[in-house]
Amino acid sequence: MFKIFKFRVIQIELNVHKKSLHQKMLMTSHKTKETKPNIQKRPSSLTDEIIRVDHAGELGADRIYAGQLAVLGNSPMSDKISHMWEQEKCHRQQFEKLIREHRVRPTVMTPIWNVAGFLLGAALMGEKAAMACTVAVETTIVEHYNDQLRKIMETDKPDKELLKVITKFRDEEQEHHDTGIEHGAEQAPFYETMTTLIKYGCKAAIAISKKI
Repeated sequence: MFKIFKFRVIQIELNVHKKSLHQKMLMTSHKTKETKPNIQKRPSSLTDEIIRVDHAGELGADRIYAGQLAVLGNSPMSDKISHMWEQEKCHRQQFEKLIREHRVRPTVMTPIWNVAGFLLGAALMGEKAAMACTVAVETTIVEHYNDQLRKIMETDKPDKELLKVITKFRDEEQEHHDTGIEHGAEQAPFYETMTTLIKYGCKAAIAISKKI
């Protein structure tokens, strides 16, 4: 009788031990799942290039409108410029988010584009000159975005997020271009010469930002 009782006690202790061990294993497994870092794959070379150069471009656009508003803040065009600037800020923030998510290295030219953009916006005195600058910049950016959309669509697995972002921003840049035309850009002194030079500058900045 004593042996049977002792045997049952041992069985109960074993069952309790097994149950406790099982609970510890479940808790450990749960913690491991919770603390496992969410590491994203490195982006393709095309995605890397697109995010880097577009971040640089939207930074430059942000600073151009900031420069324009610094000079024309009390003019009748201030509301239009403020509206376009707010959209450019959103564009910049979106690409800053994509840079973090995809671990893309920003261009080393960021400090230069920051200063150059503001100076370009502030240097062109007068509403019509500012609108001519807007037309030149946005013409280049719309063409640039269209080229990127074609390249993305030609890949085996087009990045849907990038397609959506770039399409939306391309359409808003086109609106900025149209606003410039509607508000006298083509009446600015030396319009053709000015816009040609600005377009060349934008294209050079794009080419540099793609690579460094």
